Amino acid sequence: MALKFSYKVDPKGVPQLIPMGKINKITKSEDNNKNDNKQIQIILDDLENLVGLYNVKKIVYEIQAFIKIQKKRKEENLLCESLVLHMIFKGNPGTGKTTVARNIGSLFKELKILDKGHIVEVERADLVGEYIGHTALKTREQIKKALGGILFIDEAYSLARGGEKDFGKEAIDVLVKSMEDYKNELILILAGYKNEMDSFMKINPGLQSRFPIHIDFPDYSLTELMQIAELMLKEREYTLSNDGKLNLQNILKTKAYNNPYFGNARMVRNLIEKSIRSQAVRLIEKDNITRDDLIQITLEDIKNAFQEI
Repeated sequence: MALKFSYKVDPKGVPQLIPMGKINKITKSEDNNKNDNKQIQIILDDLENLVGLYNVKKIVYEIQAFIKIQKKRKEENLLCESLVLHMIFKGNPGTGKTTVARNIGSLFKELKILDKGHIVEVERADLVGEYIGHTALKTREQIKKALGGILFIDEAYSLARGGEKDFGKEAIDVLVKSMEDYKNELILILAGYKNEMDSFMKINPGLQSRFPIHIDFPDYSLTELMQIAELMLKEREYTLSNDGKLNLQNILKTKAYNNPYFGNARMVRNLIEKSIRSQAVRLIEKDNITRDDLIQITLEDIKNAFQEI
């Protein structure tokens, strides 16, 4: 309903509008909530715009809904589930694990789960030392950097590969203790190949209960890989020629289905970046370079990039 006004004239002859009815003032808290919700939606939109990863997106939406509803239950003095949000990411390289981890960090910051929402990416060499006591020191340093955000450990199963006397076991012990000591300040994400991560969790059964969220990252389909390639080019203001597109599709199909170490989106990015450099070499000696020349990536550029990679 529109707010109605009357008016009166002040002693100087200036008319003044007077509202008829109640004005609902927007409080600072309400305004902050609106801004928070807007930021959350921006983050979720960024997630939605990622190619593929349908089940991954579904799980992230579920986590977000779970957190918000538990907060509502707390406000109503209802029993709440504990927010244990440590995660296991399983999938081949280049399937979006790090990208989604960054997205989750930003989301958790807006949901007031994490103070900073940043991500610290580490691997075995960043955690495991060379002598007794060195590992605990290195691991604690990385944990300290990650407080208020996410500690993302790639190829986490490598921490358990050396047996009982390996210093990797010490790193695991420090990490497990930190999950309790900093349960409201740190989220741990362990990532790696699916089979290796499954074996790792069996070797360390105590970890299973500490990581309630397991997310599988499937390999991209050929169609999705082409979409990723075209998005990367579009963001950089390039296009693929028709024969270049066919050649790239053939390369990806061959690599995707015949090579167990295919890098998924990482391989696509390497190809695209190398193709752009190949185009630059091709054009630099040309006279009268047109706008179309600068934009188009050709069959020759794709072939040269693939040969070098």
